[in-house]
Amino acid sequence: MTGLIGEFLEFLKEYKVVALAVAFIMGVAATSLVKSLVDNIIMPFVGVLVPSGDWKAATLNLGPVHLGIGPFAAECINFIVVAFVVFMIAKYVMAEEKVEKK
Repeated sequence: MTGLIGEFLEFLKEYKVVALAVAFIMGVAATSLVKSLVDNIIMPFVGVLVPSGDWKAATLNLGPVHLGIGPFAAECINFIVVAFVVFMIAKYVMAEEKVEKK
């Protein structure tokens, strides 16, 4: 039984499972933070540009089909902001790990 536990602990160390779990948890927390930034800071400015002000509920009606373009636009903007924040963090972290080529 000790051999199996030892192999399991080696697996956790070799594949850095704990670090991956911590990164996942931090990613979820960061996503919530960025979503709040988008919803509460950025989107009020976008809402001013839309005449009705309720752009998240905007739909495009094509006969019997109702397309929710407002929610889709909100998620697109949210994705762009999240991707940019991840890019900036990765750029900062990778800059410290770069090794100059000879």
